[in-house]
Amino acid sequence: MTQMGDIDLPDGIEERHVAPVRGIRAHASPLAFIVLGTAMAVAATGLLGGTPAPVTSVSAPAASLELKVARPLRSGLFFETHIRVTARQAIAKAVIGVDASLWRDLTINSQVPAPANESFKDGQFRFEYGPLKAGETLEVKIDGQTNPPLIGRVAGNVTLLDDDTPLTKAHVTIPVLP
Repeated sequence: MTQMGDIDLPDGIEERHVAPVRGIRAHASPLAFIVLGTAMAVAATGLLGGTPAPVTSVSAPAASLELKVARPLRSGLFFETHIRVTARQAIAKAVIGVDASLWRDLTINSQVPAPANESFKDGQFRFEYGPLKAGETLEVKIDGQTNPPLIGRVAGNVTLLDDDTPLTKAHVTIPVLP
C-alpha cells in the first residue's frame, strides 16, 4: 500500500494518480476543440450535403426541361428529384428518358404522377406521359434511395422526347458520399 499524507492508497494507485492536475493538462485538449470546430465549419459550408437542391435547366424550341436533383447524396439515404417540362409547342407523346447510368445503385420508390407506360430503350428508362399542348407544364416528383454500396458518383442524361424523337436533354452528375 502507498501512503498519501494520512491516507492509505489502494495497491496500484500512486500519489500522481490522485494529485490535482495543473497547467494546460487541467483542461480539455485544444486539439479536441480544433477537430470539433473544423467538423462544424465543413458542415456549415454544405460540402457534405444539406444545401438546397440546385436546378438544372435546358431549353429548346419545342420545350424547356428543369431538373431539381439533390446533390450530393449520402449513401443509404432518401432523396427527391423534381422534373418540370414546359411545352413551347405541341408534343404528341411526352416521354422522359433517364439514362440507366444515372440510376445505377439507386432504388426508385415512387414517381408521381405515374406514367401511362414504362419501358427501357436505348440505355434509358422511358416514362410516357401522353400529349402536352403548347404552354402546358408536366411536373414529375421522383422519390428514391441510394443503395449502401454506392459511393463515388453517378452521371447521366435526362432526356425529353416526343415519342422517340429527342427534344432536349440535361446532363446530371451526382456525387454520393458515405
